[in-house]
Amino acid sequence: MGASLLAVLVVSVLLAAVARHFDVSAPLALVVAGLAAGLIPGMPDIQLEPELVLFVILPPLLWSAGLESSYVALRRNIRPIGMLAVGLPLATTFVVGVVAYHTVPELTIAAALTLGAIVAPPDAVSATAVGRRLGLPRRIMTLLGGESLFNDATALTAYKVALAAAIGTAASWGGALGTFALAAIGGVVVGVVTGAVIDFIRSRLDDALIESAIGLVSPFVIYLIAEEIHGSGVVAVVVAALILGQRETHASYATRLQDKAVWKAVQLVLESFAFLLIGLQLPSVVDELAGISARVIAVSSVAVFATVILVRIVWVYLFAYVPRLVSRRIRDREPAPTSAQVFIVAWAGMRGVVSLAAAFGVPMTTMAGDPFPGRPHLVFLTFVVVIGTLLLHGLTLPWLIRTLGVHSDEAQRDALAEAAAQDKAARAAADRLDQLLAEQQATSDVHDRAAAVLRAWNTRRRNAAWERLGRSEEELGESPAAAFRRLRLEMLAAERETFIAERDAGHIDDEVLRSVLHGLDLEEATLNRN
Repeated sequence: MGASLLAVLVVSVLLAAVARHFDVSAPLALVVAGLAAGLIPGMPDIQLEPELVLFVILPPLLWSAGLESSYVALRRNIRPIGMLAVGLPLATTFVVGVVAYHTVPELTIAAALTLGAIVAPPDAVSATAVGRRLGLPRRIMTLLGGESLFNDATALTAYKVALAAAIGTAASWGGALGTFALAAIGGVVVGVVTGAVIDFIRSRLDDALIESAIGLVSPFVIYLIAEEIHGSGVVAVVVAALILGQRETHASYATRLQDKAVWKAVQLVLESFAFLLIGLQLPSVVDELAGISARVIAVSSVAVFATVILVRIVWVYLFAYVPRLVSRRIRDREPAPTSAQVFIVAWAGMRGVVSLAAAFGVPMTTMAGDPFPGRPHLVFLTFVVVIGTLLLHGLTLPWLIRTLGVHSDEAQRDALAEAAAQDKAARAAADRLDQLLAEQQATSDVHDRAAAVLRAWNTRRRNAAWERLGRSEEELGESPAAAFRRLRLEMLAAERETFIAERDAGHIDDEVLRSVLHGLDLEEATLNRN
């Protein structure tokens, strides 16, 4: 099994690279590839282990998403995010549970609600990836991202409660609210405490490598601590990541550069692995359906799949418009969404690996030793919902975004705001330079030349942001900042070639080469940013 998982990991990264090269949705391509591979005769049966997903894949993905999220934007949109991340999963759990109970004869009401909780949380990785590539408005991206951060916690807590009732370990349904509250509060407390501790430790280090290493192990430790005290590991990881994401501005430049590169790579590897693993589950899921009539399978599959989609659409439309009708405060504080924007949010309900992990985590028997009611059918319905939503929404969402014209008009505003901020920062830098020169009573022409170079560099940075605002270079010709950038990049390339040639000739060591290339890379990164 270890060798099989390693092979899946390697193949998933290679397929993701191909998908990115051809600008194809990587999650969708990986799922389809997994489905096709599962149909190959003699293909090893690779079972999805729930612990692998919940304790190895999920924490770092949540951590990475939390670091990239804006606490300010999440707080500004707390009401709609709460409706999507808390209210919608609970509503989906209940409605899907009722439908499943009436269409799957083997399910008890507790087992049916367990299924509802399993398929409740959308995986917004695919939706946000599509939206980022096609330029969805920032508010939609904030809603989808905020939903994906917290809906797993809601659904997995409801899953624990329903599963406990199904296997006979829950004393009463009255304890469900207490369990939910303990998970939420415990997760927040652990997240705040551990986030503060990690920030305290990292802020007193001056070693980017160690700081990044601490960041890599943090989500696993935080998730485990929260789960051990019966809190929500998901909430704890997200809260801690949001805290550290806000504090990253106080870290060194080396730590920020390294963290960004590391987490981008980790996110790509884990997401690719998870989506390919989803497709490979088809043989094992189908094999367990022996003895169930095709009619029952077809009816229940259509009913549950349609319910999952309709509940989201109804819920999103209901809470997009009704609160605005009854509350003037909401109308004043929140911008009115367009019908196209509402529909895109309602349609971005793709399920993912967390749902399959929860389904495979359902035990074979109850506490009384009886077979868990309808477990094979429950797992199959989860697979239908996950694959169905990934294919349906994944194939249609890009087309809908283009057809409905849901795109961001924020680029010009962002560029203007950046230019104004850059202008203000450049003025502050110039004032600081004048102050330092005055304090040092610089009289030699060495200081004068250094000051002239610094002032020219500062002016170039100040002008570059404004030059990006107007017409294109094709209309205006090459700007001074663009000419500076082009020429300096050519100079850096020449320097780099010379250093490499010196290393190849044996005049400098590889360690010396890596050191000087790092400096050139940082300067090139600065130039490409501008």
